Amino acid sequence: MRTRLLAVLVTFALAGVAAFAVPLLSTTADQRTAELVISRSSDVERFVVLAQRAVDSGDATVLAAEAEQYSSLYSEAVVVVDAQRVPLVQTGGLTAADPAVRTLVEATLRNQPGPPVEQVTPWTAEPVLVTRPVGTGTRVSGVVVLRASAARAASDVAMRWSAVAAGALVVAALFVLLSVLLARWMVRPLVELETGVLAVSRGRRAQVPERSGPRELRSLAASVNRMSDAVVEAANQQRRLVADTSHQLRNPMAALRLRLDSLAAEVGAHPAHEAATAEVERLERILDGLLTLATAESTATRLAAREDTGEDTEPADLASVTAERVDAWRLSADEAGATLVPRAGHLEPVLVRMPETELAQILDVLLDNAVHHGGRGATITAGWETGPGTVTLLVTDDGPGIPEADLSRATERFWRAGGEGAPRGTGLGLAIAREQTRARGGHLELRAVRPHGLDVRITLPAVVTS
Repeated sequence: MRTRLLAVLVTFALAGVAAFAVPLLSTTADQRTAELVISRSSDVERFVVLAQRAVDSGDATVLAAEAEQYSSLYSEAVVVVDAQRVPLVQTGGLTAADPAVRTLVEATLRNQPGPPVEQVTPWTAEPVLVTRPVGTGTRVSGVVVLRASAARAASDVAMRWSAVAAGALVVAALFVLLSVLLARWMVRPLVELETGVLAVSRGRRAQVPERSGPRELRSLAASVNRMSDAVVEAANQQRRLVADTSHQLRNPMAALRLRLDSLAAEVGAHPAHEAATAEVERLERILDGLLTLATAESTATRLAAREDTGEDTEPADLASVTAERVDAWRLSADEAGATLVPRAGHLEPVLVRMPETELAQILDVLLDNAVHHGGRGATITAGWETGPGTVTLLVTDDGPGIPEADLSRATERFWRAGGEGAPRGTGLGLAIAREQTRARGGHLELRAVRPHGLDVRITLPAVVTS
């Protein structure tokens, strides 16, 4: 924004300077041209008087002497002809036979005004021809043509233009400096606001100065600071809530579990005792899942704010972790009547940018869902595919799957296949896997398998080894 604003201000400033300097240059050249014409016109008028005397007396001696003296003094040529176009005086190398002189003589003898003198510029090299008729009234008895050098006038114009250009450059430099200062005054608060917003996104308080820039930006800075305080305080309260919940619920839950275990010897295999034990176990799983989900969301927030890019994370070998977790879940799959097999893949290590513990947790979630929701007779495959800069973890089963209308809801918190009456699960597994994947710059996707089944794909950034 600063560059665009500065470009606009500098453009307008330079356009204003040019709008003033260009007419001034033209006016200066016109003024010096008029001075040249006036100066030479007075000399021509003097030769007109002498030429009239020479025509009246028939003696051009004085006229010739004056013309020779003028040419030697000013290095400018003079030609005088009578009404019959006979040259009376020719000095300075200019003759009446010259085409330009002849054209002017013919027009002047017809009492026509001569052509206007072109504007003198620093690049003007051609001399100027000034002509006047000799005679009184409508009777023309001769013509005087003076060829004046424009070199000195061009030099004067060049000097005046140089002065104007120097002044314009100074003014333009001042305008550019003012534009830079104005752009900085307007844009610096925006940069500070951006820094403040980034600080808020990282969970820190913003310290945006409230006394710089336009009034509207100062008011916005104050609002950002107030918002920062509110957001940071809310985040702190959320972290305290998670920590307090963990501490306050785990102790009563552990005490309740101990009491239930102590009652087992007295009540035996009582249905109420078994139901209470199952509910306690379910509450423990929900509590663990909520804390894991909160941790994953906190990591995802830091990554989104670019506070923790994961560059220092020890990469995990997807091949070895997948083989280990498949072996660990094979017994559970056999008990559920399902078949768990690894998908054929390469033997070399496949490194992904994720801690090994988190990758194992994600695989446990996916394999747990596939084993217990795939049903008896289901075949479950686990493997991976490599792509440009990414690795995709695949867990596929041919069980009943999830209706396509529910695929988008499957990663929501507490959503369970089968609805609220589903007999097992906390409904947090896929939500945790999604947040852990997102925290490491990955993506989780659910696809329906034809004719039935579910395909879970987790794409993670690969670690490129040289």
